[in-house]
Amino acid sequence: MRQITETKEQIIKAAIDLFSTKGFNGTSIRAIASATGMTISIIYHYFGSKEGLMVAILERSSKRLLETLQQISKRDMDSVDRFKLLIKTHVHLSEVFRKESKIFFIDEDHLSTEGANKNLQAQREILGIYLKELQALKGQGYLRSQNLIPLAFNILGVINWQLKWYRPGGALSLDDVSEEIVSFVMNGLLGPSPRAETSYSTNAQLPEKK
Repeated sequence: MRQITETKEQIIKAAIDLFSTKGFNGTSIRAIASATGMTISIIYHYFGSKEGLMVAILERSSKRLLETLQQISKRDMDSVDRFKLLIKTHVHLSEVFRKESKIFFIDEDHLSTEGANKNLQAQREILGIYLKELQALKGQGYLRSQNLIPLAFNILGVINWQLKWYRPGGALSLDDVSEEIVSFVMNGLLGPSPRAETSYSTNAQLPEKK
């Protein structure tokens, strides 16, 4: 069983590298097999098709993202601090899964019906986490706007867009970027209202890596 898991993981990692650089259409099963030193039949045996491999990549990345965000959402802490930590963690995980995110931004149309449904479900669950946290902030009188769904989509848009422009090794570190995004979002949500006279600093610690 362990050998099977390691084999599948090796195939997935090779596919992520190739899909993210050459695109889904530009990558063949033969190329993935060559990169792993395995036969084409082994890849078909474990994943069924190139589309099946895409679904496996989606499941792998979305599972960890969802589990981590859910853990943050369940923390017993101040709602504002928890929301800041949620955003900061999401930004960092988006960078961890930069290649996977690039694949689904560019090649989402190539997902099978099964993959498209799973992708939609993952997006809905992430949206649900943010709506829950926004509802908590609303209930405590923090929010200037009462329209939670547009707020949630705007926040997710800001987080996802950094995948387009941020480049590791540039003038800004990932911590700098996450600080800026958290500050931008929180100032937009809370604004200068009297109820929001709370520090916008983002000193909350990220969860420890497992």
